[in-house]
Amino acid sequence: MAQTSEPLSTAEWEVALGRDISKMRRAQDLTQKDLAKITDLSVSAIKKIEGGHGSSMRSLILIARALGRTDWLSSFPSQEPEISPLELLRRELRKPINPKHFKVNNYETS
Repeated sequence: MAQTSEPLSTAEWEVALGRDISKMRRAQDLTQKDLAKITDLSVSAIKKIEGGHGSSMRSLILIARALGRTDWLSSFPSQEPEISPLELLRRELRKPINPKHFKVNNYETS
């Protein structure tokens, strides 16, 4: 994929990824029909993906595996957050409430 200074739009990413998938498929001497058979996707789905017309996550995973590019998948870190969102909420709820921060009937409390 060519590097540009401007971030790619979603549509541009779809086209670029489709083009890369097509190049890799051809580099492995696979036809669209071959790739469809390996991935259990339709030829139509392969054509759409290579043409940059969207896809499901499942289809992209199947294609990445078939082309030996699971490194694409592992490039998205699946790290758990250090603190769960629920724990963050619990901590916020445990904080003491300062009445000076509230207004009652449009009058500040003091």
